[in-house]
Amino acid sequence: MKSPLYPLKFQPILKEKIWGGEKLNQNYNKTSNSKILGESWEVSTVKNDVSIVVNGFLKGNSLQELVNEYTSELLGEKNWKRFGAAFPLLIKFIDAKQDLSIQLHPNDELAKKRHDSFGKTEMWYVMQADNDANLIVGFNQKVDKALYLKHLEEKTLSNILNFDKVNEGDVYFIEAGRIHAIGAGVLLAEIQQTSDVTYRVYDWDRVDADGNERELHNDIAIDAFDFEMENNFRVAYNKQKNTSNDMVSCPYFTTKFLEIDVEIVKKNTHDSFLIYMCVDGAVEISTTEFSTQISKGETILIPANIKDFRLISNYGKLLEVYV
Repeated sequence: MKSPLYPLKFQPILKEKIWGGEKLNQNYNKTSNSKILGESWEVSTVKNDVSIVVNGFLKGNSLQELVNEYTSELLGEKNWKRFGAAFPLLIKFIDAKQDLSIQLHPNDELAKKRHDSFGKTEMWYVMQADNDANLIVGFNQKVDKALYLKHLEEKTLSNILNFDKVNEGDVYFIEAGRIHAIGAGVLLAEIQQTSDVTYRVYDWDRVDADGNERELHNDIAIDAFDFEMENNFRVAYNKQKNTSNDMVSCPYFTTKFLEIDVEIVKKNTHDSFLIYMCVDGAVEISTTEFSTQISKGETILIPANIKDFRLISNYGKLLEVYV
C-alpha cells in the first residue's frame, strides 16, 4: 500500500542567463551567489530539469517518479486521462536585469510536429518592477507577415512592437503565436505549458563574453506567428481578500489570485492538483496530518487527492493554479 501524499515542496532549479540579475537570491529565497540568476524553475518535468522533492518522506524523489507512481492521485483523474505521465505545467520565477530577446512560441500542433513537445501558452504576474520597466506584448498596429519581415530585415522591429509600462500586480496572458519579451527591471511569476521551446527572433544585437551573438530562429519562427490574434492580452481581475479571484482560464491552466489575512478552509473540487506560488508575504498550508509554510518566492504542489486543507496567514498573496 502506498503511503499517502502530502503538500510537496521542490528544490528550485536555478538558471543563469545573460540577462539575469540578483533579485531572486537577494529577495525571493533563492540560494545563489550568481549575479546573472535569471530563472528559478519551481515545478518542472522538462527533460534534464526535473524537480526533486525536498520535504517529507518522499524527499529525494523526482516529480516524474511521483507522477509515474501515484498517477491520478497526484494529477487528478481527468488530467491522468488527458496527459498520462506527462506533467502539464512548468512553473517559474523570472528576473530580468536586462531585456530578454524578442520571441514567440509554437502552438501544440507545430510543437508536436517539430519538437515532440507541448506548445507554449503562458501567463505572467508582475511581482516587482523598477521605475519605467516595460513588457513587450504583441504589436502596436495591424501587422501581417510582409510588414513584419520588412521591419525584421531593416532591424526596426521595435518600431512596431507594443511596449507596456508595468507595475506590481499586472497580469498578461501570452498565447502561443504572440510576439513578446520581458523588459529590464521586471521580476515576475510565469505559468506555462510544459515546454522549453522558444523561437528567438531578435536579441538587440547583443553578444556574449566571447563576442558571439545568440542563435536566432527566424527561419522557423515565421510559421509560428498568429498575425490575426486580438490584443486581448492584458488581464483585469478582482482582488477581494480571502477568496480565489479569477485571473486566467484557458485549456492549459486556470490561475486565480488569493490574498489572505485570516485562516480559510479550502476544498479542492477541480479533479486536479493545485499549485500555490507565494508572490508576497507568507502562508501556512495545513492538512489533517501535515503542515508547512511558503513565503515570498516559494511554491508548493497540493496533490489532487487532498480535498480539504487550510490556508493561514496574517498577510500573504498567492497565485492558485490548476488544470
